[in-house]
Amino acid sequence: MRIDILSLFPEMFTGFLETSIIKRARDNGNVDIRVHNFRDYSLDKHKRVDDYPYGGGAGMVLQCEPIFRAIEDIRTEDSVVIMMSPSGSVFKQEMARDLSKKKHLILLCGHYEGFDERIRTIVDMEVSIGDYVLTGGEVPAMAITDAVTRLIPGVITKESLDSESFDDGLLDYPNYTKPAVFRGMKVPDVLLSGHHKNIDEYRKSEQIRKTEEVRSDLTGGDKVGK
Repeated sequence: MRIDILSLFPEMFTGFLETSIIKRARDNGNVDIRVHNFRDYSLDKHKRVDDYPYGGGAGMVLQCEPIFRAIEDIRTEDSVVIMMSPSGSVFKQEMARDLSKKKHLILLCGHYEGFDERIRTIVDMEVSIGDYVLTGGEVPAMAITDAVTRLIPGVITKESLDSESFDDGLLDYPNYTKPAVFRGMKVPDVLLSGHHKNIDEYRKSEQIRKTEEVRSDLTGGDKVGK
């Protein structure tokens, strides 16, 4: 998979791309991630990419021309162009799974007071990571890149993916490691038993309990059958 990120602040991605699973996935050739400064596509001698909004109002708006030029230069017949936008569809694990099957993603990061409305005519979808306001689209682009990359075959083990939060609409089960007792808090006996069927049943029941307790919205407020 290839992921191209269009941003005014490409330096924000340096640490993100050079650590942990993302770095390993890039080094192993599972994903090709490139970050572009769309100022490079500006025809203005000062590389300006924003201007005052028509009709007045606070802040500056990102202009059409440099963003159109950037997307048209990078886009292929396999590309899905995604605008980071608070008015977009909320990003969830199901969307991450769908996007991980694409060949090429282009993530467009906004800034200032947003985009010239006409830019929406060249994007395929708009995505939000939550109902709150951020300074720009860089953090959402990192979140989407991370969530999608780890789902690409070969990046992490299938076993790890099969037991994650939001699998079957449930949160992950509690995990423990050594020591078996810490400050009076014991690891549940079933996890020490070596009985895999009982362990699987315990973990499933804990997923259901935890989801109903802290994220009942995931199950519509209904009790999940065991």
